[in-house]
Amino acid sequence: MIEKVLTFAQQYQLFTPDHQIIAAVSGGIDSVVLCDLLAELNLKFAIAHANFGLRGEESDADELFVKKLAKKYNVAFYSEHFNTKAFAAQEKISTQMAARTLRYTWFENLRQQLNYDRIVVAHHQSDTVETILLNLTRGTGLPGLHGIAPKNGYLIRPLLCLRKDDIYDYVTTKQLIWREDSSNETTVYQRNKIRHEVIPVLKQLNPNLEHTVQQTAAKISAAEILVNEYVQKVREQVLRTENGITYLDIAGLPSSAALPLILFELLQPYGFSFELTQSVIGTFAAESGKLFESVTHTLVKDREQLVITAKNLQAFGSYEILADQKELIVPDLQLSLTHLTATNYKITTGKKVAALDYNLLQFPLKIRTWKEGDWFVPLGMNGKKKISDFLIDEKVPVNLKDRVRVLTSNNSIAWIIGYRLDNRFKITDKTEQVLEMKIK
Repeated sequence: MIEKVLTFAQQYQLFTPDHQIIAAVSGGIDSVVLCDLLAELNLKFAIAHANFGLRGEESDADELFVKKLAKKYNVAFYSEHFNTKAFAAQEKISTQMAARTLRYTWFENLRQQLNYDRIVVAHHQSDTVETILLNLTRGTGLPGLHGIAPKNGYLIRPLLCLRKDDIYDYVTTKQLIWREDSSNETTVYQRNKIRHEVIPVLKQLNPNLEHTVQQTAAKISAAEILVNEYVQKVREQVLRTENGITYLDIAGLPSSAALPLILFELLQPYGFSFELTQSVIGTFAAESGKLFESVTHTLVKDREQLVITAKNLQAFGSYEILADQKELIVPDLQLSLTHLTATNYKITTGKKVAALDYNLLQFPLKIRTWKEGDWFVPLGMNGKKKISDFLIDEKVPVNLKDRVRVLTSNNSIAWIIGYRLDNRFKITDKTEQVLEMKIK
């Protein structure tokens, strides 16, 4: 099976021996097999685990299991906790869709932050069948009909050449241990309903269902290439991006019956559905100002153009800072970190600098956006203050409050970044070492 995966990876140019890879690992049977195959192939990889907090202690046990798995393979381990239900409620989407959006956003941020070459996930042929059927029930374009691609930018899926039965054979032979997600058995989720109730019926009609669907998906993929070549020419004519904002020239779009499909292909990378795309077309002859939202982006019709901006998803995730880290570069924030002895250290005044007592900090530190209920002890004071009240006192505009981030040490807020240090972490005459953080 190792040779089969390697041949598949070479066919689609998924990775090279020199690539640094982030493996997305839940702890389930598929991702456990993925880790073992990466190790067998002697690839350089780290493990990333997303804890969505949906199953309480079971979710935390999954995280601990994956952490031990990373130790087994002697690779780096990264984890992130998400307030998935809050994000799902805000965007009015399913919990599964919320989890998918959050984890892939985090994986890509992690890849950029740590300079990795690939993100690898453990999808296999059975996932392709489920995805195509699910997409058909929801309505889909060509990408939905070819299911899951082996490669999508930096994201790769080397197990797409395997069936679920192959996965079970492998863990049996290698005697691997994995975690069972209890939510996989419930048919409340749409994908599970297809997996447990629909696919077994289809396999009665065609026992070779996975292979047949995979072949059909390959044909659709070839047809999609032709469509994409045309759409790319249109994209080059009508789309431009400046300072993170994308502009689409309405007048440059072709006037044909295929316009809904063409515009959908242009807007789909920003999360807009075909139905929403048709609504956007309906505003072309109307006045400016109509706004549309996807899970990840906002689109506004402004005179003869569409203006597309990304939403800020950082409120539902965080970034870690390690003890020996020198710099942190994330969207909208760049920090330099310097570890110094306290002898003769002179504090630099200003909101863009924080000098903290190094020995009072517990690493890894975390940076996240503030949330309701957060409190700290403002520098120079001994009592607690809610951050919401602090931001009111600081007269921070309402539309900028959600951009305010905090530095935490073991869940205690040490610095409202760019505003105020916490009195508990300040430098005193007893301080021996200093962590100086500067906003660049």
